Amino acid sequence: MKWKALDAEPCSIARTLSFVGDRWSLLVLRDCFLRVRRFEEFQRRLGVTRHILADRLKRFVEAGILSRVAYQTSPERHEYVLTQKGLELYPVLMAMARWGDAWMDDGAGPPLRYRHRPCGHHFTPVMCCSECGEPLDPRAVTVEPGPGLGSEDAQLLPPARQNPAS
Repeated sequence: MKWKALDAEPCSIARTLSFVGDRWSLLVLRDCFLRVRRFEEFQRRLGVTRHILADRLKRFVEAGILSRVAYQTSPERHEYVLTQKGLELYPVLMAMARWGDAWMDDGAGPPLRYRHRPCGHHFTPVMCCSECGEPLDPRAVTVEPGPGLGSEDAQLLPPARQNPAS
């Protein structure tokens, strides 16, 4: 698997990593969800070089994850707004936040708390089954071939177990 060709891999995780698989991309997305929209604000918050930030924003716009919207005409200035495709990356970042809160907090507790506006409660992000609503446990999930898996890509399937009872 070649890093520069991840977007062509028959794996949804690899394809997603082709857009969000580096620290600057993830931090730009984090800030988008924190409602940062302007280039200067991203740069101030992240401390990233202009070149790297411009590259990440351009890639996200080209991929349809962000849209570039003019907010001023003279001189022309733009802001970056999450599209529906971009908004659907929210669970990815929430899963990372939950993991970081559980394993990287050095005992201090989470640095940010999340409140669900409709019910007013703080929450802990969890992934649930879309069908029954139960929280997902990787020990209770099996992987099967999907319609997008070609026969030449069978190596993506988990190895067959030698002992079915294990």
